[in-house]
Amino acid sequence: MEQHYIQVCDVEKYYGHGTAAAKAVDRVSFHVEKGEFVGVMGASGSGKTTLLNMLSTIDSVTAGHIYYENTDITELSENKLSEFRKNNLGFVFQEYNLLDTLTIEENIYLALSLHEREKQEIQNRCQEMLKLLGIEDIKGKFPYQVSGGQKQRCACARALVNRPKLLLADEPTGALDSRSAQTLLETFTDMNRKLSATIFMVTHDAFSASYCGRILFLKDGQIFHELRRGGRSRREFLNEILDVLSLTGGELSDVC
Repeated sequence: MEQHYIQVCDVEKYYGHGTAAAKAVDRVSFHVEKGEFVGVMGASGSGKTTLLNMLSTIDSVTAGHIYYENTDITELSENKLSEFRKNNLGFVFQEYNLLDTLTIEENIYLALSLHEREKQEIQNRCQEMLKLLGIEDIKGKFPYQVSGGQKQRCACARALVNRPKLLLADEPTGALDSRSAQTLLETFTDMNRKLSATIFMVTHDAFSASYCGRILFLKDGQIFHELRRGGRSRREFLNEILDVLSLTGGELSDVC
């Protein structure tokens, strides 16, 4: 098998048993290279969040395999999965999941404290993320004192501070206003370019998807179409995405 950074091979996911079993993901195969920014789109019930949950080890496959370089995560025990998740994956979800009793800076420190690192390295990495994501000036504030966009950028900093193999984002702009959403997506683009962060983002929003380099479209649990941005402008790519969605019954959201 050709070596890829991440390889998904004939993955299936069923929920339920016997005649009541429902297939959420149906023999999906694709790969992701290091430094790619990949989006997944599809209508509600298409299987996109289930696919992300299997990539993130939150859910297990019914059949098939998922490889991160030479590691087949479908063969790992629960303890090894937990260790793999901690050392290799970063998460940004619609809900920020910040601790209100900790400052913005302390929320990022917390992610590093789960690993055995020198105090100076923890401080250096935290400052690097605060600066990169433009939240240095609010590092001493608590989550309830800052905007939704700033909370989400803190969540990004926390997810990236351990330099994961893959950043998984599930509808990360869903709770944000249009300006904050745009700022977050530009932040993702910067992280992708400056840190070579590999990003896998599930979204129903065409505007958000237009920031990706490649998009996989899911329907009834299967990949039915793929778009690559290439050298096109984001506006041109956005129009192409909308064309695909209009033909497939995908969810069209307001375009910013």
